[in-house]
Amino acid sequence: MNQSFLYEYPPLLSGRLKRRYKRFLADIELDSGEIITAHCANTGPMLGVSTVGSRVQVSQSDNPKRKLPYTWEMIEVNAEKPTWVGINTNLPNKVIKIALEKQLIPELAGKYHQVKSEVKFGKDQKSRIDFVLTGKDSQKPIYLEVKNTTLAEKDLALFPDTETTRGQKHLQELMQLPSTTQPVMLYFVNRDDCLFFAPSQKYDPIYTKLFYQAVNQGVTILPCRFTISPQGINYLGLAEMNNE
Repeated sequence: MNQSFLYEYPPLLSGRLKRRYKRFLADIELDSGEIITAHCANTGPMLGVSTVGSRVQVSQSDNPKRKLPYTWEMIEVNAEKPTWVGINTNLPNKVIKIALEKQLIPELAGKYHQVKSEVKFGKDQKSRIDFVLTGKDSQKPIYLEVKNTTLAEKDLALFPDTETTRGQKHLQELMQLPSTTQPVMLYFVNRDDCLFFAPSQKYDPIYTKLFYQAVNQGVTILPCRFTISPQGINYLGLAEMNNE
């Protein structure tokens, strides 16, 4: 019996990571022995998820206009308990949109009936929020931002994995929304081996300070866990907040 996925990958090619360089590029040796260069959509430091020699999966585009036909989709980590971690940062928003349209996140389900993506907001309308969810006039519109999360220490997912002024700005913007809205920060935990979540004091103390300010000001925090496999992605539920 075929398993049903929230998001289903196209057929992927398996190989091993040889090197990741210039932020956007990764050399990969496929199981066939062919060495390819794949596009790496994750431009961050990718701490713990870019170890040379690790098993990886790549997709292949048939678009003749693409400079690099291959995209690095995932990497296997943790030798004791092999776990796939999603690498393609273009996917989380696509997956979240599907989950929102299907009302799969219980903490939000029933509070909206329309999902809009990339909505301009703020006083000057120069900022964009990933999603705005609207329902009846009596329901507050939900302003939802998504952050891809791959850094982990044992079973604790952490965000960010480097200083992020952009991420700091997003938290500040959520806190500045009027009380007639419901601001939500959703962390897409792109691996299934993390049961807990926390902001990363080590890599961005300013973001961590803003995170707890946001919590105190009523910003809803949703650390959403996903299971990743070469076949597809499914939603697992929320990670528990680690407030130590």
